[in-house]
Amino acid sequence: MMKDKTYDFGMIGIGTMGRNLVLNMSDHGYSVAAIDRNQEQVEVLKKENEGRNVFATTDPHEFINSLKTPRAIIMLVPAGKIVDAVIQEYLPLLSEGDLLMDWGNSHYTDTNARIEQLEKSKIHFMGVGISGGESGARHGPSIMPGGPKDIFDLVASMLDSIAAKVDNEPCTAWLGPGSAGHYVKMVHNGIEYGLMQLIAECYHILKELLGMDDDELHHVFTNWNQGKLHSFLLEITADIFIQQDEITGQRLIEKILDSAHQKGTGGWTSEDAMELQVPIPVIDIAVSMRNLSAYKKDRMLAGLKLKSPKEMLNGNKSEFISSLEEAFYFSMITTYAQGMALLQVASGTYQYNLNLETIARIWRGGCIIRASLLEDIRLAYSRKPDLSNILLDDNIAEKLQKSQEAIRKVIHAGIDAGIPLPAMMGSLAYFDSYRSSWLPASLIQAQRDYFGAHTYERNDREGTFHTIWNHKED
Repeated sequence: MMKDKTYDFGMIGIGTMGRNLVLNMSDHGYSVAAIDRNQEQVEVLKKENEGRNVFATTDPHEFINSLKTPRAIIMLVPAGKIVDAVIQEYLPLLSEGDLLMDWGNSHYTDTNARIEQLEKSKIHFMGVGISGGESGARHGPSIMPGGPKDIFDLVASMLDSIAAKVDNEPCTAWLGPGSAGHYVKMVHNGIEYGLMQLIAECYHILKELLGMDDDELHHVFTNWNQGKLHSFLLEITADIFIQQDEITGQRLIEKILDSAHQKGTGGWTSEDAMELQVPIPVIDIAVSMRNLSAYKKDRMLAGLKLKSPKEMLNGNKSEFISSLEEAFYFSMITTYAQGMALLQVASGTYQYNLNLETIARIWRGGCIIRASLLEDIRLAYSRKPDLSNILLDDNIAEKLQKSQEAIRKVIHAGIDAGIPLPAMMGSLAYFDSYRSSWLPASLIQAQRDYFGAHTYERNDREGTFHTIWNHKED
């Protein structure tokens, strides 16, 4: 039976993620009261909490009265208006000094607004990013908290306990004030979009250009995951190719419609990067390609009218697979580089004062984008915390130098066969642009000044200039 005010933490929302987090917290000695409007969710948790100090209910008053004061409550509900509705429902039941933590994928601007709103009622609010899916929630996610440092300190021990561990270090840390946690999670998801698109392009070229079946694909991705490409996304990709469909008994991947969906976080990353004028082309392309994939009917019609070369590979198959591995590694580095560069700019603009070494460290375990490469990224920022781009780190620059010939070879083969590789192309274009001491932007500025008097700067003297251009008569 529930006793008054005996539970350490509250959990609003006990779907798969919330329920697994409750069990994770219980495993580490924390008592948890949980609530969900769905009675079925409550019953599922009750069946799983036998012998645990966990309480579940559908009654808000019973839930609130079961918690120790000041209360510390986690919300795990869908981002957007539902978060605001939950806050409005529970605000009259809360007391001064209580803490609400939003662990969903809320937009960072919404988090800022909620912090300001709840300050008026003297209720603390934290935006907390969490990554790892249902398995991570149960056994250890990467947790990205932001908010007041003194309030974070009240829950730090619990976060350390339930987070994933790498080298005995918890994959969580206070990231910064305000909405820092949700901003970092947003960029995490943007990087995730980019990596998934790159893996999909590898799949496309292996399947269409090399004619590989699912068993061969499983073998390739398994081998890649045992080397420098080691990552969670490659691990699950290898598994996907040998998953049987329960309905037909065939491979499930062959039965899944080629139309991808998104919940918005990738698009948010692109939007904010545009606002801050930080180039993140691989992430932008990944968002666009999900959108393009949804035009299934149009693509089928276009395929009848717009023919591609459809050339098969001429050359050594094994050597090409090795080149593709290097091409993916090259693209993987530049995708992380773009996300981290965005974080560096946002850190100053939004006064988060982010520690990028810490972010790379807590992403090494638990989260969806965890990869061996993140240790190299962590080391880059340990050597130079204010590094504007990891492409400028000597160790990482050397890795790119060794892989650039391979990505050029792979892109060339994709072009010849009519296989779209937009994220890889964007990755290489980003690299080639970033390393160019001169770009043709001078012509763009001349054009802008010609038609709109937008002015330009010169490379031989200081100042801003405008020219009355010579208009040629037709």
